[in-house]
Amino acid sequence: MGRLNDKVAIITGAARGMGESHAKRFIAEGAKVVLTDRSAEAGQKLADSLGPNALFVHHDVTDFAQWTNVVAKAEAAFGPVTVLVNNAGILGPMAQTVELTEEGYHQVCAINQDSVFLGMKAVIPSMLKAGKGSIVNISSIAGIAANYGFPSLAYVASKFAVRGMTKAAAIEYGGRGIRVNSVHPGFIQTPMMVEATDEEGGDALGLIPLGRIAEPEEVTALVLFLASDEASYITGSEHIVDAGMLAQ
Repeated sequence: MGRLNDKVAIITGAARGMGESHAKRFIAEGAKVVLTDRSAEAGQKLADSLGPNALFVHHDVTDFAQWTNVVAKAEAAFGPVTVLVNNAGILGPMAQTVELTEEGYHQVCAINQDSVFLGMKAVIPSMLKAGKGSIVNISSIAGIAANYGFPSLAYVASKFAVRGMTKAAAIEYGGRGIRVNSVHPGFIQTPMMVEATDEEGGDALGLIPLGRIAEPEEVTALVLFLASDEASYITGSEHIVDAGMLAQ
């Protein structure tokens, strides 16, 4: 029996990287999954490969009208949504604060922060219809401990905001059967990380106690747990997957 049998999930940023890994594992564990992404070709190809329990919807996560469309299509295809993984995100500019443009700041916050609010706003009514739900918001270790210059203050601001919104929503909706948690990955072997550094994580490798970059599936294992009924008494918490970086 799958760990996500009878779950209907929406996963954003699902065309590649961690989102792709989450989608594959969720399907394998019995969930019906709506994959969303701006990359229509890659997203549709992945959904096609995952079979009838996967549906791809082209989606700009900064647009609330598109969020309502995603939820409507999820409900029409599979029923009320019971899991939301707010995974879509960008690193944004590599810039110190005085070099960071207003446009760059707002773009990062729109994708990393505003989309989490919009996603919860759009999906929670569906979860209330179902009488239960689990929301997993993907933040970062930069949402626990600030860095500077790499990538920028905007990234840190957006990821700290995700952590705070998670706690607020968990308190607000806990009594109505909806759990909300945040996940804070360190350096993960994804296209986004490679584009920003290299295959080995650049200079970060020496700061990782386990001495290696994680595979996306190692984050997926935690996301799966939080989405499942195994985590039925866990809400409002941050969950770190960083190989000990923040222990130093």
